Amino acid sequence: MKKLLLTRHAETKLQERRLKMEWVERTVRDPLWVEPEPRDKTVERRFAKIEEFDGRTLRVACVETENVIRVITALFDRDARSDR
Repeated sequence: MKKLLLTRHAETKLQERRLKMEWVERTVRDPLWVEPEPRDKTVERRFAKIEEFDGRTLRVACVETENVIRVITALFDRDARSDR
């Protein structure tokens, strides 16, 4: 299993937004769907519903390499839909 690394920005945002690391890890490792970041195709957006948070959709932006998955940021995305 690849190691998860958080950027400083991601660490700050998780704290500010009161996001649990387990939610981020679940989203990164078992997303409901994945799409490229529109402005930077090297970044993926991974999405998952967090039932413990009223079923809201968590979006995690990350970059996966051969050895690690680097989390750039995470947020609840009100507009996220898998049918786009």
